[in-house]
Amino acid sequence: MIYITGDIHGTISVNKRLNTKNFPQQKQLTKSDYVIIAGDFGLIWDGSKEDQYWLKWLDKTKSFTTLFIDGNHENFDLLEEYPVEIWNGGKVHRINDSVIHLMRGQVFEIEGKKFFTFGGAASHDKEYRKEGKSWWSREMPSQEEYEEGLKNLEKHDLKVDYILTHTCSTTALEYIEQRCAIRMERDEMHPYFYGIEQKADYKQWYFGHFHHDFDLPNNQRLLYTDMTKRN
Repeated sequence: MIYITGDIHGTISVNKRLNTKNFPQQKQLTKSDYVIIAGDFGLIWDGSKEDQYWLKWLDKTKSFTTLFIDGNHENFDLLEEYPVEIWNGGKVHRINDSVIHLMRGQVFEIEGKKFFTFGGAASHDKEYRKEGKSWWSREMPSQEEYEEGLKNLEKHDLKVDYILTHTCSTTALEYIEQRCAIRMERDEMHPYFYGIEQKADYKQWYFGHFHHDFDLPNNQRLLYTDMTKRN
């Protein structure tokens, strides 16, 4: 069984979001079941004892396996120190036995379903952050990652069951702006995902980043605190 939720921002809400009171379904799960976080995982942040406590909490006390894509609020210097391995068809950073980072531009087969993953997003508050301490330029993908994502999709004939990203396509951004009556900055990731939106055959697209929960056109869903189940 697979559950997907939005940003947890590390120690800010990992316990609140994933405790048994707010997520009672976990009582029926095993390590062969998964909770996927759609970016801004945030527990690879400063290597502190607090971070290590919650990573161990996920690994040793939670019944499920935690998967996450990266958002913009991650310490990419620390994240990229973890060794890369192949897991279920794609590249990952294995944080511990049951916490796994799903890298950008990969296609994974999980419980018989194909998931295309592509983390990253632009921080709109970076002027208030310090590079190397609370903001990292690697929040935005490299050209190689963009190309690898398209190549991996093409290997699967541009057909997957689910797409998991942190930010969204240009059309999704426009819908969010209209619905929430706000104006968002554009960056290179939005047209990249628009291209995928136009070409790929997918059942559902999930993303986070915008701190709301609602459905969008084109079989897309913005996630924040909601926990949605995929069988």
